[in-house]
Amino acid sequence: KKGVPIYKIGEINTSDEVQIQGKEKEFIFHIPTYRKFWMRTSFLMDQKQTNPSNAEERFSSFDRTPLQFSFPKSFTGSLSTYDPENKVKAAIIREKGSNSEREMAYMMNLAGFEVKDIHMTDLMTGREDLTDVQLIVAVGGFSNSDVLGSAKGWAGTFKYNALAKKALENFFKRNDTLSLGVCNGCQLFVELGLLHPTHDQKPKMKHNASGKFECVFSTVNIEPNESVLFKGLSGSRLGIWSAHGEGRFDLPKEKSDYKIVGTYSYDSYPANPNGSDYGTAMMSSDDGRHVVMMPHLERSTFPWNWAHYPEKRQNDEVSPWVQAFFDAKKWFKTNKN
Repeated sequence: KKGVPIYKIGEINTSDEVQIQGKEKEFIFHIPTYRKFWMRTSFLMDQKQTNPSNAEERFSSFDRTPLQFSFPKSFTGSLSTYDPENKVKAAIIREKGSNSEREMAYMMNLAGFEVKDIHMTDLMTGREDLTDVQLIVAVGGFSNSDVLGSAKGWAGTFKYNALAKKALENFFKRNDTLSLGVCNGCQLFVELGLLHPTHDQKPKMKHNASGKFECVFSTVNIEPNESVLFKGLSGSRLGIWSAHGEGRFDLPKEKSDYKIVGTYSYDSYPANPNGSDYGTAMMSSDDGRHVVMMPHLERSTFPWNWAHYPEKRQNDEVSPWVQAFFDAKKWFKTNKN
């Protein structure tokens, strides 16, 4: 239209080489080789701020840990309908320094929960006692700025405040309840020993093997499991965000002594961002009613939340993670007294 000529100078293909044909010479560039050259600068800087062995692991594995997904066959990508008059009462539990509570509440609301916002001061003063809720979710963040270590201060409030302690103990004694601890909430539940009260050696949450805070989008394999929230996702491989500094599960017993619900898809760093024993990302109580996880499902609710979402599923309204709360709602309906 403007008289500017257009010349075809190349075309894409599926090979891992770039070929440039000159008048006299042909140049062939092996893409993986030159990608390594390009990554080397980042690797040299990474060595200065990360555990050197982790920096080496990142550099040697970046082209061997592709994002690959496997969704449940029953997942349609559409929001299921629920009876608005038959909501189940649930609660967000948070402390000063918590975050993502609104994203979590929104995700739970999508599945038909009536969500209360409960701050620790509500439990400490007796304004709330959890008797009217059936599902609690302890959210992520950095309670008390992690001054005493991740969730140490938060756990101390439950241990040493009589009203808060009684409320939580009574909630976990009931057989009509479910709970989920995410990130800081996971650290809280592990610190309190809520999942394995009979174990003589308790799991611990330790600093990431890299020695620094990690924020990464990777994939988690949902193992065959009997947990209420994630049984329906068994066999899936889903993308999810992690953001933590003390996310390494230190599990003193054999793998068979734990109900490991989800594992990082690759053992290598940073796909496994923290170096957890057995690659653990998610774990449940023996009866499957209580679950902890370090990655953030509430930050992976919608396709646009993911750093990469399968191209063939661009019309999905929600990601498969939402199914966890739909399955929880079904469990309450089935087990209604």
